Amino acid sequence: MPRDQLPPYLSLAADLRSKIERGDLRPGDQVPSLDQLARDYRVSRATAQKALRVLREEGAVVTRPRWGTFVAERT
Repeated sequence: MPRDQLPPYLSLAADLRSKIERGDLRPGDQVPSLDQLARDYRVSRATAQKALRVLREEGAVVTRPRWGTFVAERT
């Protein structure tokens, strides 16, 4: 399915995944906050949160309470 036909949360997750794969976001880098993602991608915070959940389930990012979400270290 083309990216423009994906639900917004999957499109956002795909974009962030691409940034990780290209090295724009490197292991240990902090992912932008939910508020920042919502502003940058013109989506709701809930949509941004759902996108991060997808990446967390894939093991691409880890969330540290009160610190934020970070690109996972490669194993």
